[in-house]
Amino acid sequence: MELKKETDNQWYALYTKSRAEKKVLEQLTSIGIKAYLPLKRELKQWSDRKKWIETPVINSYIFICIPQSEYRKVFDVRGVVAYVSHKGKAVVIPDDEIEAMRRTVENKLTFSVETSTIHKGQIVTVTSGPLAGISGEVTEIRGEKKLHLRISHIGYTLVVNLDSDIVLKQ
Repeated sequence: MELKKETDNQWYALYTKSRAEKKVLEQLTSIGIKAYLPLKRELKQWSDRKKWIETPVINSYIFICIPQSEYRKVFDVRGVVAYVSHKGKAVVIPDDEIEAMRRTVENKLTFSVETSTIHKGQIVTVTSGPLAGISGEVTEIRGEKKLHLRISHIGYTLVVNLDSDIVLKQ
């Protein structure tokens, strides 16, 4: 039997069920899979108290480092949904990207996690604030936060300062 080399291992991202990241991490490590779940501390407010809790940096994601031969083993873990993939193939994440994420989180550097940018012509829906639920087409982008959002077909354009994290792309 051939011995596994550490260099045969590659990093992958897994989708998990919502709020199952910590349980998936526990199960993966218990079956011998190297896993990484970046966590951040947040102060949560309940009606009767405040409490510091650790939450995943990226919801429903966990990172694993495995050889190709153990690719299917992760599906034995309850809460694992799928590999993050592109064109049907699991995306390999370079070691230096995982290391950069680890250093950023461990050193408590200020960061934000952003998805792809908003583009002209996209249909977006506002997810919070007074315009919550309103959909429209992005007709122009000025700077990082100002979007021209067309919300009707009568020829008028509403110019709104919107933060990218309160807009959902369709």
